Amino acid sequence: MAETVSNRPVFSEQAAETLLALPRRRQRRAMDRARELARAPLHVSDYALRDEDGREIEHLLTDGLVFSYWVDHAVRLVMIVEIEDVA
Repeated sequence: MAETVSNRPVFSEQAAETLLALPRRRQRRAMDRARELARAPLHVSDYALRDEDGREIEHLLTDGLVFSYWVDHAVRLVMIVEIEDVA
């Protein structure tokens, strides 16, 4: 039986820098949440705002982190543009 292909999380430079600055345990938790988000990108976010290009950016608060992201269903990716540590 063919394995289903899931979305994958992709990180902007800004999001990656924030992720790398977190303590190791929070990095792992953040990566777990990013993978969960990629597996279920249609999950209802907390709110959405448009960026300067008019793209709708979803924002999801989980585990003391706000993930800002958009989904490209055609290429099956979740682009995480910003991670904010609010803990």
